[in-house]
Amino acid sequence: MSTTPAPAEDLLVLGKIVSVHGVKGEIKVYSFTDPLDNVLDYPRWTLRRDGEVKQVELAGGRLQGKVLVARLKGLEDREVARTYAGFEICVPRSQLPELDDGEFYWYQLEGLKVIDQAGQLLGKVDHLFETGANDVMVVKPCADSLDDRERLLPYTQQCVLSINLEAGEMQVEWDADF
Repeated sequence: MSTTPAPAEDLLVLGKIVSVHGVKGEIKVYSFTDPLDNVLDYPRWTLRRDGEVKQVELAGGRLQGKVLVARLKGLEDREVARTYAGFEICVPRSQLPELDDGEFYWYQLEGLKVIDQAGQLLGKVDHLFETGANDVMVVKPCADSLDDRERLLPYTQQCVLSINLEAGEMQVEWDADF
C-alpha cells in the first residue's frame, strides 16, 4: 500500500475522508474537486492527519446521491475504515492535468500580490471560495499594501486584468468605492 510519498509542500489537498459507509470498509469522502467525483481519477492518494501520513490505492468509488463513496485496496473492515475519518486526501501537484493558457488552479493564485490599475498594492490572495455567480478572491493586506483592509474581489474577466505567475502578481480592475 505504500510508495515513497511526495514532499509535503508538493501535495495538494483534494478532499477529506469524513466517515465510513456500509459494513464492507467503504468510506465517505468530502471532495474539493469540481465535479465532485474527479477525486476518483487519482489512483493513489496520500492521506494526511496530524502529522500521520499513509499511502493508499483507490480500488473504486462512486457518487451515490450527494455522497461520494470510495473503496481503498486492502480496506474491508468497517471498524478499521472508521479510523480513516479526518484524513485529508492529497496528491502531488505534478499529477494534476495541465490547463489551457489563461486557466489556473486556485493554489497557483494563492499568495499572488494583487495590484490595481493605478499600480497600488492591495494585498495578497489568501484564498478563494465559490459563490453561485463566480469565484471570489480573499485579498488580505501585506507589507507595503495600500491599507490594512481585507478585500473580496470577484475572480472574473472584468476584475482580473492579467496574471503573471513568474512575477507573483495579478493586476485587477478595482474601484476604491467598491
